[in-house]
Amino acid sequence: MVLAHRDDAAETTLSPPHERALAQALGWAAADGALPWAARWAAADGVAVGDRPWGLVTPTHWHLGTDQVSLIDPAGLMLDESASRELFKAVNVLMTDDGFELVWGHASRWYLSHSSLRDMPCASLDRVVGRNVDRWLVQGVHARGLRRLQSEVQMLLHGHPVNDAREARGLLPVNSFWLSGCGVAQAATGPEPRVLDALRGPALANDWVAWAKAWQHLDDGPLAELATAQAAGDDVGLSLCGERNAHTWRTAPPSALGGLMRQLGKLGLTRAAPPVQQQLEAL
Repeated sequence: MVLAHRDDAAETTLSPPHERALAQALGWAAADGALPWAARWAAADGVAVGDRPWGLVTPTHWHLGTDQVSLIDPAGLMLDESASRELFKAVNVLMTDDGFELVWGHASRWYLSHSSLRDMPCASLDRVVGRNVDRWLVQGVHARGLRRLQSEVQMLLHGHPVNDAREARGLLPVNSFWLSGCGVAQAATGPEPRVLDALRGPALANDWVAWAKAWQHLDDGPLAELATAQAAGDDVGLSLCGERNAHTWRTAPPSALGGLMRQLGKLGLTRAAPPVQQQLEAL
């Protein structure tokens, strides 16, 4: 394959590289932090999204440390449908009083609709997991209202019977929420890519043994299939995404390869590929 596209940015962007790469593949156009994932997932969960703006509300646990408040990976909450629906009912009262519409979609996915979400840049959940929430909170004209709502939800959830029962079982309480993926639904104009996210969990947990095992699984399975397709002459691509950057490699059928290589040569993208480790470090 040859390097066909580079998306290089700082690790402080609200939308991480893997979300930007997927949005590009779908043909979306949006500013940083304004990729409408909530509307996409809500539609997949059976919500009639229409042309209204939506935001993803993720039930979370914020951990109070000695010098910061960090967000625990929601996957570790093991929140079941029954508990989620009970908490949803309580939170929905607050949201409705503020003029928001809240819709339950899944134990870990609630959807919020309001006109203010149309142009509200939000940090992706993957940017915040395991980190200080302060630097990732919504800024600008919407910040005050959202933070007030978060404070009210936190007070409501403190001592909630569902959380008392969870703590009695040794589980973390749900004590806040994270808002992300705001905007109006966009239609996909490109083919749906195959997304392999086996590396996500181990990377967020800093579990590098599990991360290496996940790579081995990818090498033995999906990436081996990709190599087979490439060897058969299929036009295939691969995007690798890290904290800062997303790089995409492509191949082409033999009949088109010559023209493609000439075009890439004009862009200076056909130099010998560096070692794999060096390419991963560049992400």
